[in-house]
Amino acid sequence: MNKEIEAVFLDRDGTIGGTGHFMHPDDFIPYSFSMEAIRLLQSQGIKVFGFTNQHRVSRGEAELVEFQKEFLSYGHDDAFICPHSLLDSCLCRKSNPGMLLDAANKYNLNLNKCAVIGDVGGTDMLAAKAVGAMKILVLTGWGEYSLSQYREEWKEVEPDYIADNLLEAVKWLLVQ
Repeated sequence: MNKEIEAVFLDRDGTIGGTGHFMHPDDFIPYSFSMEAIRLLQSQGIKVFGFTNQHRVSRGEAELVEFQKEFLSYGHDDAFICPHSLLDSCLCRKSNPGMLLDAANKYNLNLNKCAVIGDVGGTDMLAAKAVGAMKILVLTGWGEYSLSQYREEWKEVEPDYIADNLLEAVKWLLVQ
């Protein structure tokens, strides 16, 4: 196992569960393998953080605290959530690296020793690249589309690994 990995940032929609589209925390169901993946990371002493854009918070369709409670119930150490509107010019909305930088400051992380696992190249992989984190794309959610219809949006970035799902991504990461 790579003893260098300090933390893993997990996208929510399409990576941990769901379809890639917004789902309220009351309706969100993790994939059958997601809890095992999170437990594997924790068993190696790796911090696990949620990392998600949730602009529906700004529209009053959900509350930030509902997402935070959801991530904590899955065993995450913390959650970094961008609640801003699509029109806001915030620094935290992926593909910007603001959430990763906030986590690095809060937990004294070297982001070069962290990994981002997500299903969207144009957000998750670009944010990871911006801070030098390892980039793992999963094919669940929007993953297949990220590699085909939307590849142009992030053509300058190559994932470090492409996994069928979160569990495969974590198993690969742990043997690096």
